[in-house]
Amino acid sequence: MHNLLGKDQLVCSFLVVLPFSTVVAQNNANIDVGLSLTAGDNDARWLSPSEDFAFGFHQLENGNFLLAIWYYKLTNQQTTFVWYANGENNSAPRGSKLELYSDRGLVLKDPRGTQLWSTSGEIAAGSSVFYAVMNDTGNFQLLDENSNPLWQSFEHPMDTLLPGQIMEIDGNLTSRKGENDFSSGRFVLRMLPDGNAVLNTINLPSKNSYDAYYISGTNDDANQSNRGLRVVYNTSGDLYVLRGNREREIILSEGSISTSDNYRRVTLNFDGVLTLSYHSKEPSSSWDTIAYIPDDNICEKISGEKGTGPCGYNSICSIQSNGRPSCKCPKGYSFFDPTDAFSGCKPDFLTNYCASDSPFEEYSLERIPNTDWPTSDYELITPYDQQSCQNSCLHECLCGAAIFRNNSCWKKKLPLSNGRDGLSEFMAFLKVGRNSSSKIPRPPGTTPPRDAKDQDNLVIVLSSLFGTSAFANLILVAAICSILFFNYKKNKKLLGISPRETCVESNLRQFTYKELTEATNGFKEELGRGSCGIVYKGETESSVLVAVKKLDKVFQDSHKEFKVEVNVIGQTHHKNLVRLIGYCEENQHRLLVYEFLSNGTLARFLFGDCKPSWTQRIQIAHGIARGLVYLHEECSTQIIHCDIKPQNILLDEYYNARISDFGLAKLLLLDQSHTKTNVRGTKGYVAPDWFRSAKVSVKVDVYSFGVILLEIICCRRNVDMEIGGGVRGILTDWAYDCYADGKLDALIEDDMEAMNDIKRVERFVKVAIWCLQEDPNIRPTMKKVMLMLEGIVQVSVPPSPCSFTSVN
Repeated sequence: MHNLLGKDQLVCSFLVVLPFSTVVAQNNANIDVGLSLTAGDNDARWLSPSEDFAFGFHQLENGNFLLAIWYYKLTNQQTTFVWYANGENNSAPRGSKLELYSDRGLVLKDPRGTQLWSTSGEIAAGSSVFYAVMNDTGNFQLLDENSNPLWQSFEHPMDTLLPGQIMEIDGNLTSRKGENDFSSGRFVLRMLPDGNAVLNTINLPSKNSYDAYYISGTNDDANQSNRGLRVVYNTSGDLYVLRGNREREIILSEGSISTSDNYRRVTLNFDGVLTLSYHSKEPSSSWDTIAYIPDDNICEKISGEKGTGPCGYNSICSIQSNGRPSCKCPKGYSFFDPTDAFSGCKPDFLTNYCASDSPFEEYSLERIPNTDWPTSDYELITPYDQQSCQNSCLHECLCGAAIFRNNSCWKKKLPLSNGRDGLSEFMAFLKVGRNSSSKIPRPPGTTPPRDAKDQDNLVIVLSSLFGTSAFANLILVAAICSILFFNYKKNKKLLGISPRETCVESNLRQFTYKELTEATNGFKEELGRGSCGIVYKGETESSVLVAVKKLDKVFQDSHKEFKVEVNVIGQTHHKNLVRLIGYCEENQHRLLVYEFLSNGTLARFLFGDCKPSWTQRIQIAHGIARGLVYLHEECSTQIIHCDIKPQNILLDEYYNARISDFGLAKLLLLDQSHTKTNVRGTKGYVAPDWFRSAKVSVKVDVYSFGVILLEIICCRRNVDMEIGGGVRGILTDWAYDCYADGKLDALIEDDMEAMNDIKRVERFVKVAIWCLQEDPNIRPTMKKVMLMLEGIVQVSVPPSPCSFTSVN
């Protein structure tokens, strides 16, 4: 694989490692200090003399701009970038400005003057930039008055190497997150101090490397002076490791591709494959791959005990003819990000297998031939037959999948990693929700579907109506009416409600104080305390669990107000609101009776010892948003909650978010646009509107939702001085700083599920920042918030939450 160099070759080798400015001799158009580019301008670029390369702003699909270098003449296809500056979740909004300074070099600022990127830290103290050039090699340089480079893009590669480019010890190429996602991905090519060039998968939050799936083998312990020194991509088209004795260890080679008629590049793709490719300088052609590594099957090469393969967790990797992986989700699973096949797969059903009393009824096993997830085993049973392997996995709550091969059964638990197909004699059995019954569980309190027998009987009855005498028809109609009335009374009884006890306006039961005292065993078991009173656990005579809210003096002096509040609450019906069953108004006692929700508050769910799954948190955020949209825009009387916080969000048995305590604040009538009232809410969630003379609107709930959304993302309280104080102590401040600095990984730390869905994390953070705007007029409506969360409406770059003008 290597060749010893002759004397002539040795001279050429030394030329490669000379400074780039001495190797490349060309007439460059100088870019003077003081010149600038503005994102969005038609000419926001600086071209190389041949116009092969452009340096400047390129607009992305989201409307923002990437500061990059690209092949300028290849305009008939997707732009091919060879370098980019601000890809770490830090794209520049329209109007951002790049300026060349003598002391700091290049400085990129957004329209508000916030610095997004700079070369200042790379320029030696005391040095002064005299001018800049965009070379025909694709190298952008900042030069001093003697034309010595102070900074150059070739020394800071992203995911691409160009002919003549070198990667020294500790240098690296890092893949993108996706084809059009320029944040750092999960793959890296590194030149190690031990002399080896390696390809690794990495842990995104910490950049910690997992097992290498390619090693150059240039670490010579017996002769350390012969170790690898650098990775070189020379102008002849070879990518190699140069050893200490000037020996070359070839990594990839182009062969006989013409250098004058073709563009050439080496790219670490977002799927982990390192490719060497070329493109004719005729724009009508396309990029062709000459060579790649791993040169056999990357689906098999990435097989470490930690991390996952090219396709993410729970997915199945297949190799294509060009050496690139293809990813798919097994039946019952779908991509975390529907637009990214490499994002991994999430189950479309509840995976709390151990909570099921009858797993055989709720789950089934999906047969997937020639497939394995080799690094997810927790138990091996051998010898064993195939049927026993299936039964064992189906009835064991820890088992998410089983692999049968050669009379052996490997049990596996979720998440499944390094999935691959094409393995003969392997049979995978994947546990999935039976007939999707676990995917959309029936909410508690809903009427079960009429069984087949009842439906058949009804069909028989209806059919006979039209084949009998009029007298018989009358008898049948009377019988049907009696049955319907009986079922109505029966359903009322199931909820502990009788027709004579209901409130006409809202169909609520009116309880006596004695009934609720007995139901709560003398108000013995307290569930929680709120601004309006204390909540107790109770049970009606018909064994229905309830939550009884014993109100304080808020409503004691206003019989009319209480009745209005109760009727409005009783008329609200939405799957993301807690349902009101009844009330008590007796003497000075005012109580509300709600359905009991078994999984408690969102606060207990988020801030416990174990971090909840990212998938559950996503659904909870969507549920809260939908509930608020209903209160603000869809119910008959518009309601401002005024105290949205995790303690007022409850979770039902399926962990659906249900908003409680709505309607207990002052109501906003449909023909009103604003209302003034005293400050309401809870510290840490209260909008600044309350403390000014500004009129209070539904935007106070939007602000509170922004706080909760950040808490859902980070699984921590907004105000938490025990984690180190300073800016980290206030989540809303720290989250914006992390977003502005392009360090969202710090917010979610070791949450790998969220890291694998970082695009959604970024979208959620941006939505939260929009909600937290100090000026309520800038905050979006909850309807728009919901659409942004769901990805239906694009989320633009938010400004700093602290406005520069006060709201009067």
